[in-house]
Amino acid sequence: MDDAYDEGVDARHGPDAPSGTRAEPEPAPADRPAPPEQPPSGPALPPESAAVPRTGVAALSPRYQIGAALALALVAVTACVHLGMVFLSVAPANTVSKQHGTAIEDWVYPEFEQNWKLFAPNPLQQNISVQVRADVLMPDGTTTTTGWNDLSAQDGRAIDGSLVPSHTVQNELRRAWDFFTSTHGTDNRPIGLRGSLSEQYLRRIVVMRMYKGDATSEKGTIERVQVRSSTTNVTPPHWSGEKVSDTPVYRELPWWTVTADEANGGVR
Repeated sequence: MDDAYDEGVDARHGPDAPSGTRAEPEPAPADRPAPPEQPPSGPALPPESAAVPRTGVAALSPRYQIGAALALALVAVTACVHLGMVFLSVAPANTVSKQHGTAIEDWVYPEFEQNWKLFAPNPLQQNISVQVRADVLMPDGTTTTTGWNDLSAQDGRAIDGSLVPSHTVQNELRRAWDFFTSTHGTDNRPIGLRGSLSEQYLRRIVVMRMYKGDATSEKGTIERVQVRSSTTNVTPPHWSGEKVSDTPVYRELPWWTVTADEANGGVR
């Protein structure tokens, strides 16, 4: 009986529980969070619904893509030809414009005519030299005529090899001659009110230069001067096939009487 009673008590309280107490049930293990899923290796592929649609020429079929490419090439070629024709129409005369002048005019005129010049000033195609000679009254009372002095050549020699050439040496004589030719006709008669001024300006420059650079003028007094220009065409390049004369063309001005203040050394 005791064994049965004890067995019943042990069965009721558990073998490790103290007598008269009820064993607590063991708690269930808590649920552990699942480890995060690892992303698949390699680049993520966008879903088919997110693909960028093709636009422009790429959206066309191959046949139409070829047609669009040919149309764009034709437009580009036409634009280049047009720009080239307009350029040649406003550029100074050259080998290409002389050889294809008719085609250029047919393309440009009258729809695309330009009333402006692309280059200003027009590049010089001639070499112009200003020369002078003088009647000099010598101390013994005789008058001597000097030879032609090339004043432009003297300026050229002064400029060559000079790191800082004088502005006067470069431009004084050239601008004086341009001033004279722009205010005088081909008959050397003045045009307008500035004609006499340009003549006086050029005369004073050449007299001053003769006193400084001509041995005969340095010994006497200049009574008269005569100015002329020598114009020679610039030799064209060998590939142009253009032929020009290399013979200088002279333009002689009448003799000018030197005024008293200039003859007495006023411009020395």
